[in-house]
Amino acid sequence: MKLYPNLFLTIIMMFQISSCRSAGTDKHESTENITVDSIEKNNDIDIILGADKIDELVELINGRNSALIINQTSVLSNHKTMLLDTLLSRGVKVKKVFAPEHGFRGDADAGETVKDGKDVKTGLPLISLYGKNKKPSKDQLADVDVVIFDIQDVGARFYTYISTMLYAMESSAENGKDFIVLDRPNPNDYVEGPILEENCKSFVGTMPIPILHGLTVAELAQMIKGEKWIKGELNLNLITMDNWQHGQPYSLPIKPSPNLPNDLSIRLYPSLCLFEGTEVSIGRGTYFPFQVIGYPDASFGDFTFTPKSLPGFDKNPLQKDKLCYGVDLREDTLTTGFSLNYFIDFYNKSKDKSKFISRKRFFDLLAGTESLRKQIETGKTKEEIVESWTDNLNNYKEMRKQYLIYPENN
Repeated sequence: MKLYPNLFLTIIMMFQISSCRSAGTDKHESTENITVDSIEKNNDIDIILGADKIDELVELINGRNSALIINQTSVLSNHKTMLLDTLLSRGVKVKKVFAPEHGFRGDADAGETVKDGKDVKTGLPLISLYGKNKKPSKDQLADVDVVIFDIQDVGARFYTYISTMLYAMESSAENGKDFIVLDRPNPNDYVEGPILEENCKSFVGTMPIPILHGLTVAELAQMIKGEKWIKGELNLNLITMDNWQHGQPYSLPIKPSPNLPNDLSIRLYPSLCLFEGTEVSIGRGTYFPFQVIGYPDASFGDFTFTPKSLPGFDKNPLQKDKLCYGVDLREDTLTTGFSLNYFIDFYNKSKDKSKFISRKRFFDLLAGTESLRKQIETGKTKEEIVESWTDNLNNYKEMRKQYLIYPENN
C-alpha cells in the first residue's frame, strides 16, 4: 500500500484504528502501532523486475499461445499495471490464467479451496491450482505452447507459491511446453532452518531445501531443473532482474497473501509459521497477523487480543472470539531469518507440553522433518537444535552456489 504524506494518510490510519477496535481487538489492546506501509522503503536504486522486461518476454513468446500463473502481485514496477493487461495490450495470445493458493485476486483464506471461474475484466478462463487440482493437466495445457510464472514469493519453503511453480514446471516438461519465470526479489533472503526430508514431503514442502532457501524464484527454478526434481526435460527460460543483489532489502508493494499485510509480518512469518501446528494464535483474525502470539491462558503474557472473523484477512481464525494472552511483536526490530525463540518460549510456558504441538504431523510437514519436534519435546536447547542442522545446511549452500544469478552482498 502506498504511503500518502497528507491528510488522506491520516484519514486512512484513523479508519484502520477504528476498524481494529470493532473487529479483532478489545479494551486491553494497543492500536498505536498500526501503520500504513510504504512502497518507498526500497533501495534508492530502481530495481527492474523480470515483469518489467516486456519486450524480452514478448520476443520469447513469439506469437505463441500462452498461459499465465499469476495473482495480485503480478504487477510491473509502477505497482499499478498488471502483467496480464500489459501482455494483452501487446497482442499476446493469452489463453487462460492459472491461480495459486489465495486465488487470482489473492483474497482467499489460507487453505481455502480456490474455484475455477472466469476473469470479469478479460473474459479469460481462471483455472485453480489450489484444491484437488494442484498441477496443470494435459487437457488444461493442450491449447497453450508456453507457461509464464510471475508471482511474488517470500522465501520460505512452506509458502506454497513455489510448490505451484514446481508442479507447473513438471507438467510443462511432461507435455512439451516451454516455461518462463519472471524474477522478483526474495524479502527473506537467508539460508536457515532444517532441510526437508523425504518422509515429510507435502504441498507445504515439495523440495529438499531449508525453511529459508535464500533464492529468488528464478534461481529456485534453475535448481529444480538442475537437480532433476521434476520428471521430463523442460525448456526453461528466465527473465532476470536488474539492480538487485542477495542481501539487499526489499519492501513488497502488495501483500502477497491475506495474512501478510506488511514488511514485519513477512519478516516474522518464517519463525511464527510453526505455531500453525499448535492451538496458539498468531494473530489471524486481527489487523496484525503474524505480528502477535497468544493463547486463551493468562500465563502466556500480558498483551491481549481477540481473533474475529475478518474478511480480507481470515474469516474463521483459530481461537475465534476468545481472549488470547501473549506478546505483541509490532515493535520487533531484531528478528530476521528463522528463529526458534518464540516457539520454544511458548512451549516452555505451556502447562501440558505433551499436548502443545497438537497437530504433530502438520508441524512435521512445516518443519520438513520429525526431528525438530522431537528435539523440542526432549528439551534440547535452541543452540543444540541449530547446531544439528549445520552439516546439511553447508551441503545445501554448496549446491546453491551453482544456481545463483545475482551477486551476494555480504
